[in-house]
Amino acid sequence: MTDLSNSEPQTAPRSQWRDVWIQFRSHHGAMFGAIVLLLIVLGVYVGPWIWHVDPQFLPQGRDFINLRDTRPIYVALWEPDAKVNWAHPLGTDNLGRDTLARLLFGGQVSIAVGLTAMLLSLFLGTLVGVLAGYFRKADGPLMRLTDLFLALPLLPLILVASLLFRDPLAAVFGAEGGVFILIVALIGITSWMQTARIVRGDVLALKEREFVLAARSIGTTNTKLITRHMLPNILSPILVSATLGIATAIITESALSFLGFGFPPDFPTWGRLLNDGVDRLVSYPERSIWPGIMISLTVLSVNYLGDGLRDALDPRIRGR
Repeated sequence: MTDLSNSEPQTAPRSQWRDVWIQFRSHHGAMFGAIVLLLIVLGVYVGPWIWHVDPQFLPQGRDFINLRDTRPIYVALWEPDAKVNWAHPLGTDNLGRDTLARLLFGGQVSIAVGLTAMLLSLFLGTLVGVLAGYFRKADGPLMRLTDLFLALPLLPLILVASLLFRDPLAAVFGAEGGVFILIVALIGITSWMQTARIVRGDVLALKEREFVLAARSIGTTNTKLITRHMLPNILSPILVSATLGIATAIITESALSFLGFGFPPDFPTWGRLLNDGVDRLVSYPERSIWPGIMISLTVLSVNYLGDGLRDALDPRIRGR
């Protein structure tokens, strides 16, 4: 009989997610991006609970200003003090509205647009990629559709669609709600192609693996094969595409708002704040510098985060 008392204790198997975290933690750029992104998200969503200033508030005596009146003498008469002080740490705009409050509120809108558009783009790209990679008959038509979308000039297409559908959606969902739905839909529908190509390639490689063939041999349906075997194994490229999709959506929304095709003028986003600061860029450059810094930091941190996730989730380069 074997003496079990002298046998060495068995160690618990090492968690795969622990290895992923160790690899991610060793990527200094990814940690920097994660910390900066977390601080930005906490700042724009928790900040308004601390800084109790209405971003739409006009100082007493300016609520009757005609915003369309651009005569120089009129502007000079009502130009407020935009210098930094204790009441306005980042100054005010040309109507006396607090820049910090508008920057925080604009961050909520920009991040919400980025996250929602990313989810829509991720869903469309994953669906098209899985169908094209798994079903041979659907591969040709879906990939030619992907090539067609890649060949389209996306920014002019988005601008034309924004002009066509802005008023009908605003009549149904309101000015801000209609523009939010329109921008999210336009960005999501025009940015799924890279995800579809990546997912298709991984599915083509996975469906010839032994565990997939074994599952098919015992009568597993296509739906269960895709949901239980395919999707968990292509989670890594999907997560990386998700992080990069957030950055693309934020930049696209900022560009639309900067060009005047985004949210209404009195509804601040980071791109709209950039546009508002252009007219007085020489006198008050901080009005464009602050939203530009926020856009740059958010996009840079998201890109570093995606780079770290790619290295951590890929077992071929993990541990290098």
